[in-house]
Amino acid sequence: MRRIPTLILLAIIIIIALIGIQLLNDTEKYIPPSRYSKIPTDVEKILPENDVNPPFSESPEYQDPIPVPGLVNTAGGEDSAFILPDGETLYFFFTPDVRLPVEEQVKDQVTGIYRSIKIEDAWAEPERVLLQDPDKLSMDGCQFIQEDEMYFCSAREGYTGLHWFKAEKIDNSWVNWVNIDEELKTEEYQVGELHITANEQRLYFHSSRQGGKGMYDIWFSDKTDGEWGTPINLEVVNTEGNEGWPCLSPDETELWFSKDYGVWRSKKVNGEWTESERIFFPLAGEPSVDEDGNVFFTHHFYENDVMLEADIYVAYKKIS
Repeated sequence: MRRIPTLILLAIIIIIALIGIQLLNDTEKYIPPSRYSKIPTDVEKILPENDVNPPFSESPEYQDPIPVPGLVNTAGGEDSAFILPDGETLYFFFTPDVRLPVEEQVKDQVTGIYRSIKIEDAWAEPERVLLQDPDKLSMDGCQFIQEDEMYFCSAREGYTGLHWFKAEKIDNSWVNWVNIDEELKTEEYQVGELHITANEQRLYFHSSRQGGKGMYDIWFSDKTDGEWGTPINLEVVNTEGNEGWPCLSPDETELWFSKDYGVWRSKKVNGEWTESERIFFPLAGEPSVDEDGNVFFTHHFYENDVMLEADIYVAYKKIS
């Protein structure tokens, strides 16, 4: 039998080893710590029966809100819900200790965006949505998802302050995140939390930019020749107070938003938005709506003007 020269054999061994290492790297995924492992031991889960300011429905269209059933809510802070139109996938922001400043939260390895899948009538244990390399710091939130694109804001290494990014969904993972400040004209328009129409031609967002009625206002911008145009104040819903965190119903006939510690709604009639009405109150905000009209939002728990916790609640639309 012909023998393989030693140098060639050595080269083959090295190549096989390198392939093996690459395969190992491809198959090994970073697994973040359990979010429960970071929740302080001195906090206790607040239940609806112990809630001194429970939210309720002010509309005959909706049942009174309840915590989303299942495994989403903890003694930490669940916030900023985003429900996909079919009502089967829920994204939200989580941080284990709402008492900590953001510069501490960014280092805890669990603060960020999570995703839960609905199984029968309850929500399964959420998984972390990784939008940064595991060896780099970031704190991601304010997610908006349309088809296979996710817009999200982030404070991360290499940037000062908060910036907008976009990721694409491939094989059920969110990858290829890129900065989109230039696309959204973030600095010029001062774009806050946002919602984009299904045809991607109108952008709604909140901002404290000049020209508004005061504090946060809701603005919209139309796309022309591939660029977002000068924002226009949506005057019919804005006041001298705070109006923000806008979201459209999937059929785009309703505009939901946060105002004065409640969730409000404006309806589109003959192509124009109407004056808004308060639907859920108190301590309700950041709404998101599925195609059945069910509204998911954040409910905060306070004591002596100190926030103790936040949970994701849902108000089911009554069947007419």
